[in-house]
Amino acid sequence: MNAEKKLTFLINNPTMHVDLKRIAEKVLAEERITFDEGVLLYEKGDLNYLGVLANYIREKKHGHYTYFNRNFHIEPTNVCVYDCKFCSYSRMIKQREEGWEMDVDGMMDIVKKYDNEPVTEVHITGGVVPKQNLDFYAEFFKRCKAHRPDLHIKGLTPVEYYYIFKKAKLSHYDGLKYLKECGLDSMPGGGAEIFHPEIREQIAHDKCTAEQWLDIHEQAHKLGMHTNATMLYGHIEQFWHRVDHMERLRQLQDKTGGFQTFIPLKFRNKDNQMAHVPEVSVIEDLRNYAIARIYMDNFPHIKAYWAMISRDTAQLSLAYGVNDIDGTLDDTTKIYSMAGAEEQNPAMTTQELVELIRHVGRHPIERDTLYNVITDYKDVIFEEDKAKKYYALPVVN
Repeated sequence: MNAEKKLTFLINNPTMHVDLKRIAEKVLAEERITFDEGVLLYEKGDLNYLGVLANYIREKKHGHYTYFNRNFHIEPTNVCVYDCKFCSYSRMIKQREEGWEMDVDGMMDIVKKYDNEPVTEVHITGGVVPKQNLDFYAEFFKRCKAHRPDLHIKGLTPVEYYYIFKKAKLSHYDGLKYLKECGLDSMPGGGAEIFHPEIREQIAHDKCTAEQWLDIHEQAHKLGMHTNATMLYGHIEQFWHRVDHMERLRQLQDKTGGFQTFIPLKFRNKDNQMAHVPEVSVIEDLRNYAIARIYMDNFPHIKAYWAMISRDTAQLSLAYGVNDIDGTLDDTTKIYSMAGAEEQNPAMTTQELVELIRHVGRHPIERDTLYNVITDYKDVIFEEDKAKKYYALPVVN
């Protein structure tokens, strides 16, 4: 039974709660659901119901296409001036001997490691320290582009930019404009956490506010840059806080259209100040992905970071609204592993990613950062070369 027939069958179930039926009818009619209906989905929607709705939307937008890219991360420092209670990654300035702080040469050494590999994106994010300032990142972006002009720089979050621009006495717009001229291409979605102040104050009281986070993305969109957005879920927030968070993003997307992807991030409780808070179940992970797909009607893509939720859960998520599982990573990020993720050395070959997607009946597509198709892997047969990290294949437009 295809996705539309499943949804129609669901709507015709005479035992369904009248409000859930109304939401299902809205999804079929491509009508936007309300804030209260979003909360109702969390409170009343079971996994099967949510999966039918979310998968219908996913297949309506993307068919079976499931995206990934060939990327690597640079994390310039894990030392940070901020004290986020959920963070297992950062070390405060007074603990800086336990962390690392790269210089521009060190960051360029990582870029140069990939000179003979067909990676398309470098993802840069980490802690916030005074010496990694506007000039520091301007120099890195310029040198990176001079060395490899085709490499897409997806760099830093509003948490870093707010601090950097404030120190440089620049507006958000002028600061981003300058760094774009230096080589910045787009912005990842981190640092959003939960926007509502009654939660944000408890878990990340000293970092940028929701309004500042949203304004920095809005200014990036005005400059023609595409960005992503995240939400940290499964800790002390209530369901309505999640919907409030998504509603603010949905409103900005209505205004600018600059967001590409929404990425729910699961709270992990290892070695942080919120270790006493239990993690939510895989069922709640899948429910959350599905509700995100239903609610975020103007976001093209919903992503599951396989490195954070495990390969198995990433596969399951592809039936609950997710159409992107991020990239190869090549063991270049510690953010998830230090927080207790199943993947302690997150890296997958292109072949492994393709097979992970194929095994659940989806159609693997390698994309670039802006979702242009690089290689369609539907019928690709791999050579049995287990040692090779990446597979150079012809570009398909």
